[in-house]
Amino acid sequence: QVQLVESGGGLVQPGGSLSLSCAASGSIFRVIAMGWYRQAPGQQRELVARANNGGGTEYADSVKGRFTISRDTAKNTVYLQMNNLKPEDTDVYYCHGWIYSSATSWNEYRGQGTQVTVSS
Repeated sequence: QVQLVESGGGLVQPGGSLSLSCAASGSIFRVIAMGWYRQAPGQQRELVARANNGGGTEYADSVKGRFTISRDTAKNTVYLQMNNLKPEDTDVYYCHGWIYSSATSWNEYRGQGTQVTVSS
């Protein structure tokens, strides 16, 4: 079993900053990628940012230039630095990990979610 534990999030005013972190633990053979999605109730999930092996990153167009994703591969941890936050960034943010639990078996895992609210 693999667990993803998130921290960070909260309430911030427009233009402010927040940081999220997510640590993977358990039966980890190899991490392929880690990232963040956000999803409002009844809505489809949206990829916010993803950090792949080899240093490659992907961002949603709506967060480019404002959010930065990074990974500590030794700690199986991913971070999301969110700057210049806007009210439309308000959502529940979920950490996702694409992780091999053995040499031949991988799955996509999701954390419990953390609320980010941007409001004055």
